[in-house]
Amino acid sequence: MTLMDTLANAMSNVYNHELVGKKEVIIKPASKVIAATLRVLQKSGYVGEFEFVDDGRAGIFRVQLLGRINKCGVVKPRYPVKYRDFEKWEKRYLPARGFGLLVVSTPEGVMSHLDAKNEKTGGRLLAYVY
Repeated sequence: MTLMDTLANAMSNVYNHELVGKKEVIIKPASKVIAATLRVLQKSGYVGEFEFVDDGRAGIFRVQLLGRINKCGVVKPRYPVKYRDFEKWEKRYLPARGFGLLVVSTPEGVMSHLDAKNEKTGGRLLAYVY
């Protein structure tokens, strides 16, 4: 099996484990983008603690689930977004105003769209969660 998009694989893994009510999920292979995305989700209270485990290959993440995710996924293609246009993308990917968040890769690092708005910076959409 070849893996094309590790972030999409990670997000669908988290979503599937959340659906069946599991307490933790193992994500492999690990990557810096997945780590940064998990950090954003953790800061916003969607997932609990997560740790990197070196398995001698690419590594794995062990993530504690809190049961707070209704839906999550990646945005493909990874659209470029100016900070003034976040509202358009919120309407497209999130169910209601002020509910959920978009994960954005900016020149200042991976952050939620709310932080990107405050920093007045754009970037590329990576994922959404609510």
